[in-house]
Amino acid sequence: MVTVIMNTARTENGYSCACDLLPGWVVACSGDFEQFKKEVEDSIRFYVDCAKEDGDEYPTVFDGEYEIVYKFNVQSLLEFYRGIFSFASLETITGINQKQLAHYASGISKPRPKQAQKIAQGLHRLAHEMMVVTV
Repeated sequence: MVTVIMNTARTENGYSCACDLLPGWVVACSGDFEQFKKEVEDSIRFYVDCAKEDGDEYPTVFDGEYEIVYKFNVQSLLEFYRGIFSFASLETITGINQKQLAHYASGISKPRPKQAQKIAQGLHRLAHEMMVVTV
């Protein structure tokens, strides 16, 4: 199965994304993330159907099985989780100083790739731990 990366950002009222495989293609949606994912899938189908109908070229990856991965930029990711976790909590999860996390979230500074990876790994660890907990 092929992985298709959606470069995703949190917006004021929802989400937006673009895909390097589809130049000029952008999807934006207000509402929750599940609605957004449905809009992305519908938009890809529409794009491919129109390309086929018009005889235009399109990435053939969309003819087979593929998995969509939503890749958030660090600023959007932190902004999204800030509504769920405090920066103090995110500091514990990621090992990055909460003042620095606030700078990343506000766009004052951008993390180096190593720092971005540290943030992603901390959140993945948390998600894994939450998946194995039973109540």
